[in-house]
Amino acid sequence: MREILRFEPVYQERVWGGRVLESMFERKLPEGRPIGESWEIVDRPEAQSVVRAGSAKGRTLREVIEQHGADVMGPKWPVERTFPILVKWLDCRERLSLQVHPPASVAGELKGEPKTENWYIAHSTADAHLLVGLKRGVTREQFERAMKTNTLEACIHHFKVAAGDSILVHSGQVHAIDAGNVILEIQQNSDTTYRVYDWGRVGLDGKPRQLHIEQSLRSIDWNDFEPMPVRGAPTSGVIADCAEFTIRRVVLGAGERLSIAGGEQPRLLSVVSGSVRVATGEGGSASRAPFGQSLKPGENVLLPFAGAFTFSAASTSILLVTENFV
Repeated sequence: MREILRFEPVYQERVWGGRVLESMFERKLPEGRPIGESWEIVDRPEAQSVVRAGSAKGRTLREVIEQHGADVMGPKWPVERTFPILVKWLDCRERLSLQVHPPASVAGELKGEPKTENWYIAHSTADAHLLVGLKRGVTREQFERAMKTNTLEACIHHFKVAAGDSILVHSGQVHAIDAGNVILEIQQNSDTTYRVYDWGRVGLDGKPRQLHIEQSLRSIDWNDFEPMPVRGAPTSGVIADCAEFTIRRVVLGAGERLSIAGGEQPRLLSVVSGSVRVATGEGGSASRAPFGQSLKPGENVLLPFAGAFTFSAASTSILLVTENFV
């Protein structure tokens, strides 16, 4: 299998979500529902990406890996192992809960999964912020007192963001996304979230959403103070590098190309803005193949291990390449 894998999005209703993905990426969302998340690439028991075009059309990501594991993930990948990355678009019409994901050191004991994630800001309103980490000097004792007096926001590090900014959020970092952000989240394949505080909000059922106070207090890194984002710039370079994955931002001018060699590793390609046309090659090269299908803004695709690809920008385009996850 040497073709790119494009998937149907899996939309998730969230109390804090909206409808921006419909207009921003010319998509048709489920009617009348606040859509907070679009799971773009996922391999989990409760949610499966389904291939929407090509020779594997209609098959789930799990089926594709089981049937073509060596081509898709490389010859050493155990086909029973789940795909290690989950890619989401987030439409944050309202502020998300203050939350934390368990670090590996306690995740098993808490019956959860660690989750390190990267947020890339694709769009933000003029006053949009992120909340990540503790304000310098805040102690666990101060944090617990603030929980009881509903003054937790004063303990959390805030900073303003704009389109093009990015931040790596490690397991154990307390965090929340403020209203007015559209974010591409690239994360470990995990769905464990412990809510610390929910700003007095009720859920879609009209009842307060569940909090996970004990699990949160055991998961928070109490030495994590005031992390800062990678600020947006019209240049290419690494924006996230951790044990779980690496993310490169690639900026292409009109007519410029990005080539991906075959036989190295599987990768993910995300089109943040602009559009690119794809050439697929045989035997490790796509540089001389004719360009065919286009990838539009908002698309996230899997580039199999065995494939070679060249992407040509139709206009100035920003791409994210996720790699080093195998």
